[in-house]
Amino acid sequence: MTLIKNLFVTLTLSLAFGVFPSAHSATEAATEHSEAEAKGPNGGTLLTDGPLAVEITIYESGVPPEMRVYTYLDGELVKPDKVALEVTLHRLGNVNDELTFISEGDYLVSTQTIVEPHSYEVSVDAVVKTARGDWHYEAFEGRVTLSDRVISQANILIESAGPQSLTFKEHLFGVVAPVNGSKARVTATYRGKVTDVHVAVGDKVTQGQALATITNAASGVAYKIESPINGELTERFVTVGEIADEQVLFEVVDLSSVWVELSAFPENIEKLQVGQVAEVYDLHQHKRVRGNVIYIAPAMTGGHIARARVQIDNSDGHWRPGMHVRADVITGEKEVALAVKKSALQTFREMPVVFGKFGNTFEVRMVELGESDEEYVEVLGGLTVGTNYVVGNSYLLKADVLKDGASHDH
Repeated sequence: MTLIKNLFVTLTLSLAFGVFPSAHSATEAATEHSEAEAKGPNGGTLLTDGPLAVEITIYESGVPPEMRVYTYLDGELVKPDKVALEVTLHRLGNVNDELTFISEGDYLVSTQTIVEPHSYEVSVDAVVKTARGDWHYEAFEGRVTLSDRVISQANILIESAGPQSLTFKEHLFGVVAPVNGSKARVTATYRGKVTDVHVAVGDKVTQGQALATITNAASGVAYKIESPINGELTERFVTVGEIADEQVLFEVVDLSSVWVELSAFPENIEKLQVGQVAEVYDLHQHKRVRGNVIYIAPAMTGGHIARARVQIDNSDGHWRPGMHVRADVITGEKEVALAVKKSALQTFREMPVVFGKFGNTFEVRMVELGESDEEYVEVLGGLTVGTNYVVGNSYLLKADVLKDGASHDH
């Protein structure tokens, strides 16, 4: 106890000569700012006013952060139940945390958790017997203030945090293939001589359109062979004068719609269902089209891959069989009360944060994150709806904060 008393006397003399201007009593100008903080025996911020002193600490070893306050009178530690204490934390956004305390050991401990960030102005009022102390000091971290000009030049982009609809997707590779039943191989009805061919490879044909004329070898009667489907003539195996028997004469393919055969691994396939919407795009992303999952194979291949099939419109002929494509299958959606853009996320003291904007001041907000899609991530705690936050170039703010020092000293 003699050590504490000697420390108290030394600090009192030092404060009298202006060595430790760490806090302001009620009689000091509110606009004064300290350049150093006096440290108490427990490593906390030591505030003195005449014979009375309090030491403010934040304890967070193995427990949620809590404020512990030690009180000294004439250099002697005061029992906590003899102290009347009021502490208010003034945060950005006009948030004031009024703390209440209970006695524990040789200190008072807050009944509230001191939520992150530990960045605030602190008002303290303490009474022991006839001695009273009234202080106001700053304890900032993860905070930076910029002028309008700098904000503009740095292209700091802001959005308001609010509800979002998250869309979950599985990203798969696939190959375009013709639809089963879309390819017709045309043969002669009766053996005979081909007397005329009416189409060429590449022609668009309709169901019932004449492809060739053949003279029946048995009866001598000419008849026409017709296309059984709408589509494009992709193969012609006959010329005028040849004998048509059982061989294939023409091939017609209907590619107005095609399949996309997707390769799905076990972690993908368990999320897929028939009927889900898929957005298909070529590897150069020149064009996108939507279709639906129409089939999921019941078994995996030897390479532990299952097939999922999507049918898409191909009226313009862009999607050619054999083309390699990608597909984003929408596997679910979720409405969340609060989300932020993933581009806004930074780390501070190994915690995920976003920078909230309060006027021209930016400050970290430690966020508890939930599910995410490609653009947004759900926020479960640490941020309130309507908070303006930085979505573009937040790394510049982090660099500025780290440059000024990112210590977490209580």
